[in-house]
Amino acid sequence: MSRTNFDTLLEAGCHFGHLKRKWNPAMAPYIFMERNGIHIIDLHKTVAKVDEAAEALKQIAKSGKKVLFVATKKQAKQVVADKASAVNMPYVIERWPGGMLTNFPTIRKAVKKMATIDKLTNDGTYSNLSKREVLQISRQRAKLDKTLGSIADLTRLPSALFVIDVMKENIAVREANRLGIPVFGIVDTNSDPSNIDFVIPANDDATKSIEVILDACCAAMQEGLEERKAEKVDMEAAGEAPANKGKKKATKARLDKSDEEAINAAKAAAFLKEDEEA
Repeated sequence: MSRTNFDTLLEAGCHFGHLKRKWNPAMAPYIFMERNGIHIIDLHKTVAKVDEAAEALKQIAKSGKKVLFVATKKQAKQVVADKASAVNMPYVIERWPGGMLTNFPTIRKAVKKMATIDKLTNDGTYSNLSKREVLQISRQRAKLDKTLGSIADLTRLPSALFVIDVMKENIAVREANRLGIPVFGIVDTNSDPSNIDFVIPANDDATKSIEVILDACCAAMQEGLEERKAEKVDMEAAGEAPANKGKKKATKARLDKSDEEAINAAKAAAFLKEDEEA
């Protein structure tokens, strides 16, 4: 059974490509015809490609791995944020942080910094700082949250990238190619599909078109997550629960309260120093 169909895609305007003069010849196999100077995408091929991509995404989700969604264009931002959140996947809808994949440890440091600011705010360490210092820290926290908040749970490199408009997000695509991370992409007639592993030929400028394709892909991922959950329940019922489940207790050294306060104060001072240097 298909995840989507010709009529649904047609209604959403997935078939509209770009002007003929803007086309990329590598997209020729996916173009059905030209009408009024605009290329029309072959939706029969789109249906097949959506099914192929959805099946692969389902397997990734079922194995407990993460797919990073990337869409910084205005029409796609909100749709991607909603759909990715629904299946608990990370996403980037602001500016793509250069080196996010190729320099992942540095990005993780920035995310950890955000968590540390939260921790120090909650335990009252910042209560004895001046208003100006607290304002500096909260501004830094807001800035980090805007660009990295949606990938806070991404503790390791994603297993795949899902890109809307592979031309606009070419830096993200290049980084993924370099690391051998498979790329799923909605590819319009003006883009180059050669470095995309799972090409979904469709209109990448219309919100409705993007939404219909994401609906099909995210539904497949949801199925994968539910199957994973069901398998876990079956395993536990059969008494095959992981042996080390009870051993995951924190093994942090027990510090005196005074030691902890001193460390927290030092961390706060370090943050302010970094801000001044920046």
